[in-house]
Amino acid sequence: MNPRHPYVGLPDRQFWKHEPGIADPAAFDPVSDVPFHIAPEDKVVTAGSCFAQHVARRLSNSGFNHLITEPAPAFVDPDLAERFNYGMFSARYGNIYTTRQLRQLVDRAYGRFRPLAAFWPKDRTERVIDPFRPQIQPEGFVSEAELLADRESHFAAVRSAFENMDVFVFTLGLTECWADVRDGAVFPLAPGVAGGRYRPGEVRFLNFDLEETLADLLAALAAIRAVNPTVRFILTVSPVPLNATMEPRHVYVSSAWSKSVLRLAAERVTRLVPGSVYFPSYEIITAPHVRGRYFGEDCREVLPDGVDHVMRLFFRHFAGEGRAGGEASDGSAATQTREHVADLENCLRILCDEEAIANR
Repeated sequence: MNPRHPYVGLPDRQFWKHEPGIADPAAFDPVSDVPFHIAPEDKVVTAGSCFAQHVARRLSNSGFNHLITEPAPAFVDPDLAERFNYGMFSARYGNIYTTRQLRQLVDRAYGRFRPLAAFWPKDRTERVIDPFRPQIQPEGFVSEAELLADRESHFAAVRSAFENMDVFVFTLGLTECWADVRDGAVFPLAPGVAGGRYRPGEVRFLNFDLEETLADLLAALAAIRAVNPTVRFILTVSPVPLNATMEPRHVYVSSAWSKSVLRLAAERVTRLVPGSVYFPSYEIITAPHVRGRYFGEDCREVLPDGVDHVMRLFFRHFAGEGRAGGEASDGSAATQTREHVADLENCLRILCDEEAIANR
């Protein structure tokens, strides 16, 4: 006997009114079945927007193998190493905001693309910065030679990360960027924001649409699969709104447009690329079920409780219930509180290039 209509018998998760998160925001779980799991020994590489750093830290603090291929040199003091962003990323590439930036990073690391912009001047000093990692070295490099040597070492670390990882977690962040008019090299920040000199005729503003974003993401993942055929991909979209837009419209409208493009691109990839999955961190933070409580007073910063909700679900689904994710080993409330507070403190320092953009 046929059902009365095609929705009869579908799981509760497919109906809005059956969502427990409406009454209890902490119970909100929009994650569907995942196609694979992450074992503690699996080497996990993270990259992407600022939000990706939260994922990286929680992985490292929860007993997972967050692969670091570009650690600080042995002679560097640990506090100084953190200030210079060692260990914050699998390799010290900084924030990778757009899929074009990811695609070009892969090509640069393997010598297929050599941008003409080798360095930018650091403010009014004699130091220089890397246009593709403008804030990775806070005081800049003392010379172009030092920068180029560091870059070659960095590229070796990027290749090692891509070739040895088991899982690649990439957080899509932006569609807007600035590009060199000569060769199309894209930068995470416009020149003049955190170094370099802004000359309108030398760079152009780009805002990638769905087709461009998807093509770049597919090309980047294909290039990674070419050197690592068994790698699995987890794609997320950053819930952090744009800090600024070059489009002549309200920044919130640009943010909604950008996140829509990124979300659609991620969805298309999971349907086209075997061994890939979308994890809804964007939806967890922005859903009406949580009533905006995961954003700070600026309505942009994601608060630690929001990161905690995201990563709790990440570990629940990718590691299995009761595995990792900051649970105390002895189950005591005191131990859980200590670990939770320490974890939240660890989340406070996040390198976000986009935060440097200001209108005055």
